[in-house]
Amino acid sequence: MDSETFEKSRLYQLDKSTFSFWSGLYSEVEGTFILLFGGIPYLWRLSGRFCGYVGFGPEYEGRFRGFLVIVTGPFRISLIVQKRVLIADILHLVQRIIHSLVFLLLATLFSALTGLPWSLYNTFVIEEKHGFNHQTLDFFMKDAIKKFLVTQCILLPVSSLLLYIIKIGGDYFFIYAWLFTLVVSLVLVTIYADYIAPLFDKFTPLPEGKLKQEIEVMAKNIDFPLTKVYVVEGSKRSSHSNAYFYGFFKNKRIVLFDTLLEEYSVPNKDIQEESGMEPRSDGEGDSEEIKAKVKIKKQGCKNEEVLAVLGHELGHWKLGHTVKNIIISQMNSFLCFFLFAVLIRRKELFAAFGFYDSQPTLIGLLIIFQFIFSPYNEVLSFCLTVLSRRFEFQADAFAKKLGKAEDLYSALIKLNKDNLGFPVSDWLFSMWHYSHPPLLERLQALKNMKQD
Repeated sequence: MDSETFEKSRLYQLDKSTFSFWSGLYSEVEGTFILLFGGIPYLWRLSGRFCGYVGFGPEYEGRFRGFLVIVTGPFRISLIVQKRVLIADILHLVQRIIHSLVFLLLATLFSALTGLPWSLYNTFVIEEKHGFNHQTLDFFMKDAIKKFLVTQCILLPVSSLLLYIIKIGGDYFFIYAWLFTLVVSLVLVTIYADYIAPLFDKFTPLPEGKLKQEIEVMAKNIDFPLTKVYVVEGSKRSSHSNAYFYGFFKNKRIVLFDTLLEEYSVPNKDIQEESGMEPRSDGEGDSEEIKAKVKIKKQGCKNEEVLAVLGHELGHWKLGHTVKNIIISQMNSFLCFFLFAVLIRRKELFAAFGFYDSQPTLIGLLIIFQFIFSPYNEVLSFCLTVLSRRFEFQADAFAKKLGKAEDLYSALIKLNKDNLGFPVSDWLFSMWHYSHPPLLERLQALKNMKQD
């Protein structure tokens, strides 16, 4: 790394660290004020008033109870009475779930609005200053709105079903709730890249050529069931680069960011279509902005280096890291739901957060998972960070077994330079915060592997 790049990396890291400090401080202050001034019970009451305004408040249940009394009143058959009680209980459950969903909608809306200024500053000040941002304000806002709407389309139905399962699950509801969240997580992982991610980014098949052939050969050599290779147009947002794979069983797919590929560029036609301009064959008359987008600064890796990076990523699959992470995640999820089942009936927990007369299930989830489990989550996060770093070294070693040690060595240097990663870090800070080992540690390990 030359002195100029080193200085750029240092300044970028300083800006990110400063931003992280102030945004984290704001988050802590905001959370403290919400707890001290009863923000959670206030929002719960506000959502209840909103439900009442649209006709789904407590009187909603009362109206239907009265209707059932009028309809079934003349009859004294026990079966009819039982049905009346059952329907009333269902209406009560529906009303509570609707109340919870309104609370969830308002809470996520508040979080999105308070986080928006920080996101804007990070994107259009820090990332723009250091040459990574490629977004316009219009694109950013449309993207933020789209993310919020997609999140609600997933979050609200899943939450309503989870609350329903907890309510009717009896003494062993935590088992059913855990199984439900397991199914939901697997479904989301399966459909994300095919149905959700394309809502935000353009995915195109990797063109036929030497790189695609070599990827397919490498996948075949390690029995990776590759079906497709895509290139995602990440350059329209940022010049940061990445690569990943997804899919279950015999349907695996690889996704490469266009910023990772040195020999790949976004077609001019696509850029013009996005800009609303007519495509030109000779390039004359194109705006300077479009020409700048086509000719983004040279970055990315050569084909051999891309293969080395993929060798590392596929090493995670071959060594079972993905499966191990899923198992650990689900064991933790089961433990959390079990402890939730133990604590949910403790009225003093609700009273401590301002809920003296009621114990809503959603509020119980919020209190226990976000606040009570907070110390445990910090310890777990550190353990997962240590495990992740171990997995990274193992994946590097796997790439070395494929004969990619030298190419991975140079690829890590290039990617670190392209992303302005600062190569020097305090060992204690990195051990706690970095899920990936620092660059110098990985390079030293690869150097030892090459010597071996």
